[in-house]
Amino acid sequence: MTLHFALTSLPASAALFATAATLAAQQPAAGQAAGHGPPVRQLGPVVAKTTEPLATVAGIRGLPGGGVLVNDIVKRRVLLFDSTMTTFTVVADSTSSTANAYGPRPGGLIQYRGDSTLFVDAASLSMLVIDPAGKITRVMSVPRTQDASFLAGGAFGGVGFDAAGRLVYRSTNFVMPKRPPGGGGGGENKLPIMPQQPDTAPVLRVDLKTRQLDTAGFIKVPKVNMQVTQSGDGRIMMTSELNPLPLVDDWAVLSDGSIAFVRGRDYHIDWLNADGTRSSSPKMPFDWQRLSDDDKVAFIDSVKAVRARMAASGQVVTSSGERITMSAGEKAAGAGGEKAAAAGASPERQTIMVFGGAGGREGAPPGRPGAGPNVAGMTMPQVTFVSPSELPDYKPPFFAGSVRADADGNLWIRTIATKPVQGGPVYDVVNRRGELVDRVQMPAGRTIAGFGTGGVVYLGTRDDAGFHLERARVR
Repeated sequence: MTLHFALTSLPASAALFATAATLAAQQPAAGQAAGHGPPVRQLGPVVAKTTEPLATVAGIRGLPGGGVLVNDIVKRRVLLFDSTMTTFTVVADSTSSTANAYGPRPGGLIQYRGDSTLFVDAASLSMLVIDPAGKITRVMSVPRTQDASFLAGGAFGGVGFDAAGRLVYRSTNFVMPKRPPGGGGGGENKLPIMPQQPDTAPVLRVDLKTRQLDTAGFIKVPKVNMQVTQSGDGRIMMTSELNPLPLVDDWAVLSDGSIAFVRGRDYHIDWLNADGTRSSSPKMPFDWQRLSDDDKVAFIDSVKAVRARMAASGQVVTSSGERITMSAGEKAAGAGGEKAAAAGASPERQTIMVFGGAGGREGAPPGRPGAGPNVAGMTMPQVTFVSPSELPDYKPPFFAGSVRADADGNLWIRTIATKPVQGGPVYDVVNRRGELVDRVQMPAGRTIAGFGTGGVVYLGTRDDAGFHLERARVR
């Protein structure tokens, strides 16, 4: 059997982490410590809302004057809304009648020089420069073709430019499976060897002119242990062991070009400053909550039960805790991963391998167009969980993908609640000195889509008509 390796993403751990965040707020724990941060307050009023139904909002770029570019990755289009958010123009979409095509893979929006914006089209390995009027003025190639998907953001976090004009993005240390001895020919025991995956990932910087690359720093990421076996009928089966409450770091590029590495172990920030120096700010207040052995067992049991119920009903969970049920057709087509990603599912999706035999198109899953007659069957990954003893002794302050930089020099960190809360998620707002200066709760059913200057925050919300974007004031 000839093995072809292709990376794909499934929502297993994305839904898992979002569900775990909800459960973390519900599970009692012993020894809660009192926090000393600012009191939680509600977000300011919503002042505008899109009337055009969107499939989702994967990213936005707030513009001067109240305009906003929106990346709708499911409908594969980029729209420019005016300040009222009721009128829009199409910047790029997937229809043949549009001069600027949105590729078959999700793209990403990045704030560029002045008021211009980059749209990363990973499929064509290009970056489109969009002016404030929504006109594409220039097309550039991505600086490194192998990093095109990382530049689109999504599961790998926000992408930005540092003070020296270098493009900053998160990559991965994923280790590819090793071919079995003999190159995967006939005989027994020819399964690929799954190496241990690292629990860190690099944040890289690249100069667009020289293509010179360097590493800005490293962050701790969720680790997935994977095993692959083969049944008597030749079907390849994969098992993933996940930690539903991982202790991780996160990162963001601030508006001054500095880079913040937010450490989950003790909730402080390591800074790569705009002038190239490094510094660290003190630990920030957090209601650290100890998990007893019984708490850990109860938490794992709760995650298993919720996951089983979701799987039975065909649900995916977004990063805002919203549950979306797939139709029978979507479940039959295996659309769970795409729908979870489109709905804003939290990052660090489970990475799996698709194995194909000779004659099949590389990376084509069994039973889908492009798969050859000799493609080996593969079951959906079976998810198991780490032993309760491997959960951290204290609830982490945040999950992966929880840190965002606003347009006014602050970090917004979506925290894991340490006690049951009513309403939406709570964000710690941290200034450039690493000081916790505000704690803001989102309205129920909302998640932050991005920011505008002058205390503007954009929210994503869903109703019967579809997904909508709202503009609100921070106060």
